Amino acid sequence: MECFLPLYESVRRWKDRRVRLRLPLFPGYVFVRLALRDRLKVLEIPSVVRLVGFDGHPVALPEGDLETIRTRLAGACRMEPHPYLQRGRRVRVLSGPLEGMAGIVVRKKNRTRFVISLELIMRSVAVEIDEFLLGFAN
Repeated sequence: MECFLPLYESVRRWKDRRVRLRLPLFPGYVFVRLALRDRLKVLEIPSVVRLVGFDGHPVALPEGDLETIRTRLAGACRMEPHPYLQRGRRVRVLSGPLEGMAGIVVRKKNRTRFVISLELIMRSVAVEIDEFLLGFAN
C-alpha cells in the first residue's frame, strides 16, 4: 500500500513572528494506492472516515492527476489550494514544468494563476505561471 499527502508551504504571521508551515494541499484527504481487497485495512486506521466513491464503491482518481501533482511539488512549482473551479478560460501549458497540463487561467493581483481541478474530489490547486507559456485548450 502506498500513501501520499501533498503539502505546500505557507507563511503565517503570529503576533511577534512569522512562521513557515507545511499544510495539506487538499485538507481532509490522504491519497492511497491499494488493491481493492485491502480497503478494510485503510478503513481501520484511526481518523479515516471513508474512501472516496459513489454508492458505497471506491473510485480511483485518474492515474495522471496525482502523479502530476507529486512531480510538480518535487520540482520548482509552488502550488497552493484554490477554490474549486469548473468554469473559466480553459488553457493548456505549452512549455515549462507544467507542459501539457490543461486547466483554467485566472488573474489575481496582476498575476496569472493556472488552476488545476480534481473533479472527483471537487478540489483545485493553483500555481503562478507566465502567461506566455499558455495556449487555448481544445
